[in-house]
Parts: sequence; structure tokens; C-alpha cells
Amino acid sequence: MDTDIVGDWLPSINREDGPLYLSIADAIAADVASGKLRDGVRLPAQRVLAELLGIDFTTVSRAYAEARRRNLIESRVGQGTFVRMPHRRPTEPLPSGMVDMSMNLPPRFENADLATRLWTGIASLEERSGLDLLLRYQEPGGGAADRLAGAQWLSARLPVISAERVLVCPGAQGALLAVAGLLTAPGDTILVEELVYPGFRALAGQLRLRLVALRMDREGLDPEAFDAACRSERPKAIYCTPTMHNPTTATMSLGRRQAVAEVARRHGVPIIEDDAYGPLPRETLPALAALVPEMTYYVGGLAKTLSPALRIAYLAVPDARIAIRVAGAIRATSAMASPVTAAVATRWITDGTAAEVLDAIRAETAARRAIAAQILPSDKVVAHPESFHLWLQLQAPWTRGEFATRLRSAEVGVVMSDAFALSHPPEAVRLGLGAARTREELTHGLQVIADLLDQPPAMSSMVI
Repeated sequence: MDTDIVGDWLPSINREDGPLYLSIADAIAADVASGKLRDGVRLPAQRVLAELLGIDFTTVSRAYAEARRRNLIESRVGQGTFVRMPHRRPTEPLPSGMVDMSMNLPPRFENADLATRLWTGIASLEERSGLDLLLRYQEPGGGAADRLAGAQWLSARLPVISAERVLVCPGAQGALLAVAGLLTAPGDTILVEELVYPGFRALAGQLRLRLVALRMDREGLDPEAFDAACRSERPKAIYCTPTMHNPTTATMSLGRRQAVAEVARRHGVPIIEDDAYGPLPRETLPALAALVPEMTYYVGGLAKTLSPALRIAYLAVPDARIAIRVAGAIRATSAMASPVTAAVATRWITDGTAAEVLDAIRAETAARRAIAAQILPSDKVVAHPESFHLWLQLQAPWTRGEFATRLRSAEVGVVMSDAFALSHPPEAVRLGLGAARTREELTHGLQVIADLLDQPPAMSSMVI
């Protein structure tokens, strides 16, 4: 394959005939068909072509995205954008030009044998449970087999957990709703990190709870701020994410966890621990629920580490008596988790499929993190080495709003810090590496981001 650079190539475009980005994509197609652009030839960088044409950078980004969708070009990490001939076997095309990094999903792995095992596990439920699985209600909090499987899944982070302390919930949001409803009344205060999961903010608004933000550092929640707020705010609980915090990926060290647990115990403040990303690190730190089990409500959702589609989370509570009360809260808010998806999760966990899926997600995450490390400037990225979301810190003159707007024009979606901040959002955006269907699609989106960071806002919006 050739790897020549097209140093003087410019698309022949009609600036009066429809959207300019489509004219550029059509010009690429025409020059490929005519032989002017040969297989393997490298195209000009997006910002270079924008300067040569005197147009908006984001227009060129959209044009390259459209050409990728047509399988005319491909992106290679650290190398650039190359022509691909139509007769070559294409990679999976984009369903649209958008590269959406706003959703924080586990990355899609490519393992046909494992995918077959997943579907086989679902199909086998008929043999094991028959129509009872489909035509019967279950107890709120789940059946015995499902609770036992939940305890098995949580055991790496909660070594002494028993099934009687585990409840099966309709997703992490369902678990959080049940716990918050049990611990609080309208008007009560819950302490949170200064950047907090938007789903918990929405829940608090629905329950009319007051959230008080606590400062964070590179290890997450500051225990001194926690201690001071316990004295001044009389909180009913604290909600936090100790591992791979969303959005910053900050992770508490063992010492930090012990300090937070000690403050909670001293003031008698229950902890709502959201461990959505806890299984991802290969080196496991003890959960807060393992350090102070008598006052921690631990939420271990499956969405980030097994399957978002299951909508199953396991909730570990301090004791069996409280489990009965929480089961009543689940009954009142959602009746029960879906018995079908709970049974799927149980099957995958007990036959070892879930552990293999977790390993596959870890491996694909590592590959995508490597792509991001090659493309994005390291001095602007904050990330745990095993996370599939990144926290991109912007520098003046860029603002988060202008940066996100420019990316949206280039058909790349990100989440601004406003979604997480109770007040004074920092100039930053969250990037989800898992939503892109392929590594090539991710590479394109990250290159758009890197190119945009390389130029000031005024240059990125240049028009004629």
C-alpha cells in the first residue's frame, strides 16, 4: 500500500451548491473514482485543509466524517487520514457522522465466542425456569438465587458480604432512589462531591433534597471538608464515588478511604457508596462498605462492567433488618427488578461468563486508552489508567461552552462540566471512550478534539 502525502491536493468544490462539508466529501469521492487520489494516500490534516480553503475547521471535520461514513477514508492513530479504495473490505461504517462521546458506556469488544456465550446463557433460561420466570412476580429485592449471585459478584470488593444483606434492584438509579427514600425526607441535606453524578442530582430534585457540595482533590472527596460539613450541615447521608469518580476518574487511596470512613463513623452519617466502576481496576481497593459496613449502603451496578441493557444493580445494606426495610422501599418505588434480566445476570455470573465479559471490557478499554494517549495532550487530560472516560481540562481562551459547540458542529459529542457541578463549573468536558462502535470511529473523534485544542477559538470559527 502506498503512503504518499498529497501535499497540493485541494478539493474542487462548489460553494453555492448545498452544504460545504458535503461538497468536500463529494470531491473526495470524485477524485478517488478518477484516480487522482490513490489507495493509501494521506490527506491533508483537517486544520491545514481548513486554512487552505479559508473555511471553518469544523466544516472540514464534518466532511472527513462523511467521507469516513462512505468508507472513502480511514484514520490511523498518530499517522493521519488516508484514502481507502471502494474495492477494499471496509471497516464497519458509521451509522451516521456523529461520534458521540457524551454517553459513558463500556466499550464494545469484538469476541464472537464470548458473544455466543452471552446469547446462549439467555436462551438456556427456558430450560431452567420455564414459564414461572415469565408469568410470576418475585419478591422486591430479588429471589434467593439472584441475591446469592449478587453477593458472589460483590465479593471481590466486599469479602464478607452475605446474600441476606444483598438486594437486587432495577438498576443503580433504582437502588439510589430506594436508599435515599429510606434515609431522608423532603428538605433534608445530603453531602456530595463538588462534581456529582447527574442522575443523583435529578433524584435529589425529585425528592426535594438539599445537596451540599464538598471540595475534592486528586484523590476525590476531601475528608476534612466532610468533617466540617458534618458539624455545620447536619446531613442525613453522604453520597460519593470512591473509585473512578464520574467525571474526574479520581480514586481514593486506602488511606483516604479510611479517613472518610472514620469521619462517617464519628458523626454517625450513613454513606451511600456508588461503585459503578469498582470492578474495572485489576488491583482492588476495599470498598467503604468493607471499612464501615454498619453504616454504608453500597450500590454495585452492572451497567458499566457487564451490560447496560440488564438494568440490574446489587445493593448491599448494613444488616438483614435494614434489608427488609429497603425491600419495602423498592416495592413502593418500582415493585421489583425485572426477574428476566436478574436471571440473565445470575446465569452469567455463576457460569463465569460475567468474569470473561469484564476482562474483555478491560482489554478493550486499555486499547482505547492507548489511542487516546497517543492523540490527546497529556497535560490536559485527567484519567485513571483503567477508566473508559476522561476529564479534559481546557485552557484559556477556550471555554467549555464554545469548545463543546465547535465539537458539536464537527459532529463530536461531549459532556460539559455543568452537568456535574452544583455551582461554579470548571472549564472542562468529559469524554466517554466506550460509546464509539469501533476504534477507528473513536480515533476520528479524538483527532477532531486534538486538532481543535491546537488552535484558538477565533481560528476554529473562521469563515469566508
